[in-house]
Amino acid sequence: MELGNIWKPTYGPGLEAPGSSTPGLVAMAHGFLRLVQPNALPTELINFEQSQSGFSQDNINELLLYERGFLVCVAIGVLLIILVPLVGCCFCCCRC
Repeated sequence: MELGNIWKPTYGPGLEAPGSSTPGLVAMAHGFLRLVQPNALPTELINFEQSQSGFSQDNINELLLYERGFLVCVAIGVLLIILVPLVGCCFCCCRC
């Protein structure tokens, strides 16, 4: 296995669906990711030369705006994790 030059890596043209034995599932997953987050990461907002405490409030707001699709999915997931057992418990306990 050859790693290539670790200090100066070369990158491919972009995101591509990997070859798989289940191309339907891969296409569905990539479609979901493109739906949730259609834009590229704004790398100009992230400066690794600064300390971690050097992020301004504007940069944090823009990064959260970039991540809003994932944040909505997490909120829906947490809501379902709480509501499904609660509704199931109500059905089990209140069988009138």
